[in-house]
Formats: sequence, C-alpha cells, structure tokens
Amino acid sequence: MGKKVLIIGAGGVGNVVAKKCAMNPDVFSEVVLASRTKKKCDAIAEECAKIGLPTPVQTAQVDADNVPELVALINQIKPWMIINVALPYQDLTIMDACLETGVHYMDTANYEPKDVAKFEYSWQWAYKERFEQAGLMALLGCGFDPGVTQVYTAYANKHHFDEMHYLDIIDCNAGDHGKAFATNFNPEINIREITQDGRYWENGEWVEIPAMSIHKPIDYPGIGPKESYVLYHEELESLVKNFPTLKRARFWMTFGQQYITHLNVLQNVGMTSIEPIKFQGMDIVPLEFLKAVLPEPGTLGENYTGETSIGCQIKGIKDGQEKTYYVWNNCKHQDCWKEVQAQGVSYTTGVPAMLGAMMMITGEWFKPGVWNCEEMNPDPFMAMLNIHGLPWNELVNIELPHEY
Repeated sequence: MGKKVLIIGAGGVGNVVAKKCAMNPDVFSEVVLASRTKKKCDAIAEECAKIGLPTPVQTAQVDADNVPELVALINQIKPWMIINVALPYQDLTIMDACLETGVHYMDTANYEPKDVAKFEYSWQWAYKERFEQAGLMALLGCGFDPGVTQVYTAYANKHHFDEMHYLDIIDCNAGDHGKAFATNFNPEINIREITQDGRYWENGEWVEIPAMSIHKPIDYPGIGPKESYVLYHEELESLVKNFPTLKRARFWMTFGQQYITHLNVLQNVGMTSIEPIKFQGMDIVPLEFLKAVLPEPGTLGENYTGETSIGCQIKGIKDGQEKTYYVWNNCKHQDCWKEVQAQGVSYTTGVPAMLGAMMMITGEWFKPGVWNCEEMNPDPFMAMLNIHGLPWNELVNIELPHEY
C-alpha cells in the first residue's frame, strides 16, 4: 500500500522528485510539494497534470527555517515521510520537525551552517539516538553523490571485494547549456563547495590541499578525457567510517576552463565571499547577491546537450588477488528534459531521492535511527536504478587511471 509523502523544496531537484513520485502511485499514494514560494510548487503541479502523471501533486507554502511552521504543515498534511530537497542549511530544522510530529526523514545533502562554509555529518549523526527512540528513520544524502556513489561502493564491497583499499569517485558533466557561466545546482551551495580547501583520506587521516590544486585528465566512458579536480565531498566522511579497510578515498569533479576562469575572477573580486558587507546602508552577502544574478539551475534544461558520467573506481583484494572495479552511470541531459523537463544534474539527484523514499516505504531500507546509504542493502536499490532511469555499467579488472 502506498504512502503519502511531503517533498520540501521546489527547485530543479524538487521538480524531478515530485514528478518521479507521481509516476509511481503504488508506492506514493499522495504527493505534496511545499516551498517558501508556493507558485514554484504550483507550476510543477500543473506540469505533472499536463503530462498526465497518475498521482496529482498537491502544493503548500512553508518556511523550512521555521520549526513551528513546519510542524503545523506536517500536522495538517500527515505525511508518512518528508523528502527534504530544500537547502542544506535547513536539514536540522526539518529533522526537528520530524521528531516533533513522528514523521520519517530523508535528504540529499548534509547539513552546513549558513555562516560557515563547512559541511560534515556530525550535526545529523548526533540525532541518531533520538530517531531510534522515536522509532523513526532518517536517511541522509540520498542523491547521486552523495547517495548512489555510496550504494555503488557498498555493492562493490558486497559482491566484488574482500577488502577495498582505494576508492576514487569520479564525476563528469560534459553538458553544454550555452551560458557563459552557470551552476548546475544551487549556485550558493555549489560555489561554497568548490572554493573551500580540498580534502581526501589517506592512511587513516585527512589530507588538506588548496582548492583545485590536484587535477589530471580522466577518461570518461562515451565522453573522453576531461580535466578532473580533487574536491572534498561529504560521502567520503561516511564511507571511510563504514569501510575502514580503505587506505585512500578521493572525489574528483570536472570543470571546463571557462568555468574556472569565471570562478577565479569572481573570487578575486570578492563575489564568492559569505561575509556580509555594507552596501547603501544594508548588509548583503556577496555570494547571495551573485546567486540572484546567475541563471536559476532549473531553467537550464531545455537547451542542455551532452551528458553526465558519475561512477566509482575501486581497487582492492578478492580471494587473495588484486582486483579493480569500475561502476558508473551516463545520463543524457536531453533525455531528462523529455521525461521530466529537467537537466541531467537535477535528474541524477532527484531520481535517487525518489528511490531512497521508495526503499523506506517498501521496507527494503527501513530501520529506526540515522543512516547513510552505504549502511543499507545495495541490491534492491541497484535494481531500481536500472528501472527508473539511471542504468549502471560495470567493468572488472581494467587498468584504472590512478597511482597506487
């Protein structure tokens, strides 16, 4: 029997999650989409009706920074769970509201304070005991990266390795949206993420590096070589905790030279700062102003061409022998637009969010507490990826482009 879900956030990812949930009425019997700006929700609901999706999408207005307002909406709607695709700053207020109302929780990105460019799981892991005692489940970071990349790693660990030693998560967007400079998800979050120092795990400790200082070409399937940069990404924190045999774990992402040039200029003139400045007697945050003038990521889809390629490259031991494993998905922006009127980066985050909720509702992934995706059984999720738009490929014992 399906369950009612409340989706919070009506950006590019919220659009995908709402539509994919509405396509699966056996699991999602009712879908409510809420945001600070209700007209965004209404526009998505109208599109769902226009393309004939089986489950109508209802809409509501809510300020996700406001716990009493969240509690009032949850008590009015009475959903089984919340799918949080709002801003990472709002994770904790939504988790607090879930505890107060007895509702399950899922998100796609870990909490970060608004005034510090720092993201880590400690704030959300601290909720584990309260969720357990309440009999509630919180699933953290169920997008693609984080999310699918952790499921890929768990699947590799279960089926291909006795010990995993080296993990490289590689993320390429080879799409072209025709804009001089734009980000594929929330500009504020995106730019904060890539302008802070990089970090990777090696020999039991974190190694910090200047932002974008380690890079090399990596050959992506169907795309070719693309310059790829080591960043810190949140799934590394939980993966090295849950797979302690890892000697090194890194995250790589591609950036075109034009993007980097624009970013360098914006940094040099102070536009990526999160420190408030006085302007005509008002406090403004430069990065928030920059976000206001950049293209809305949800508007990039219609003319987007090319594809993404995201996967995990792993080296370890199986039956006493060295083994390599590469698992990945390629996703075409044009196909995403045809299906749900979104670009590929929103799609690759939104589909796994729907699947994580599906795993919780069907009981495939359900246990009280606060969990990361790699702590669940990867097999049913991997099967659903193939059915719902993100088919995966794998290669065993190939030469990987990394030094060991």
